[in-house]
Amino acid sequence: MGARKNRDNVKILGWVAFFGGLSQDMIQPVLPIFYASVLGLSTSTIGLIEGSLTSIVSVFKIVSGFLSDKLRRRKRLIFVGYLLSAMSRFSLGFITQGWHAFGLRLTDGVGKGTKDAPRDALVARSAKQGKTGFSFGYQRMLDTFGSVLGPLVTYWMLAHLFSGGFKYRVVFFTSGIIALMTILLVGLLVKEDRSQSMGGQPYRFGMDLLKGRFALFLLIMLVFTLGNSSDAFLILRARNVGVNPAVIPIVYAVFNLFYAALSLPAGSLSDKVGRVKVMQLGWTIYA
Repeated sequence: MGARKNRDNVKILGWVAFFGGLSQDMIQPVLPIFYASVLGLSTSTIGLIEGSLTSIVSVFKIVSGFLSDKLRRRKRLIFVGYLLSAMSRFSLGFITQGWHAFGLRLTDGVGKGTKDAPRDALVARSAKQGKTGFSFGYQRMLDTFGSVLGPLVTYWMLAHLFSGGFKYRVVFFTSGIIALMTILLVGLLVKEDRSQSMGGQPYRFGMDLLKGRFALFLLIMLVFTLGNSSDAFLILRARNVGVNPAVIPIVYAVFNLFYAALSLPAGSLSDKVGRVKVMQLGWTIYA
């Protein structure tokens, strides 16, 4: 029965990722435009807000990963992370100042960072033997299909339902409501095997973790992150070269569609040829 529950976790957390991606990417393609046209924020301020979000996500991934190993409470941290994100996205509909946006985006970043590491750990523990790559690919596929649907929903809302600055606020409210699905799925359906969670040696954090090949991997990730421009700037650039703001979500959806279509095959391929080779291929294509 425990093995069956573990396999169900992979499916459920996939759908949690779907609704999380749907919620997140409803707001992502319109946030920079909302900042600039409704709140009147400068490009540098927008960069500060979204850059700080990326930084806080990275920090809290480390913190929550450590806590989930220490406390052996993956599900609780996942629940808290999705709850913070849902609350912050809904609250974006009320903001009137740049510092409001800054605070809520940081809260969303704390939520995203808090749930990512324990969610991935639970997926890894719940995956069938020899199917870890497939399980993560399945999760990323559903996550990104949510990210495809989210911009399309936003495009439909902007094109057919509302006008003026209020239309963006309705998108934020709707995104927050959809994010409630993640909380319900985690709270009601995700099962944590306590006998497995409490097993093994007590966790000990040491600086020796930051040596050798892992340290080299962190360095590579740092280089990649430095060269990875924020989507916020790409969206503003699209607007500057004449792309209709209402159409930008469509462009964003097409980008996510390719991501979703390749996630599952890439995960399965990594089970067969190795993770490093697939990562090398992905980075080469990205460059």
